[in-house]
Amino acid sequence: MADQNDVLSHDIQPAPTHPEEMTGVFNLHVGNWMSLQASGRMTPAGMVAIGLTLAAFAATILALARLRK
Repeated sequence: MADQNDVLSHDIQPAPTHPEEMTGVFNLHVGNWMSLQASGRMTPAGMVAIGLTLAAFAATILALARLRK
């Protein structure tokens, strides 16, 4: 049986990235008392999915607005 220390000592490898992946980093400092850091990554397929979702949402809102009149 493997020792628990041997199992926990292995380095965790980062997730493989997509070859066309886009990344972004955001740093915001407000004086000396607040700091906000964020990062994100997205693939082209993710951008297409977001576009289709927003188009479906806009079509639904438009249909509901027309029904209300």
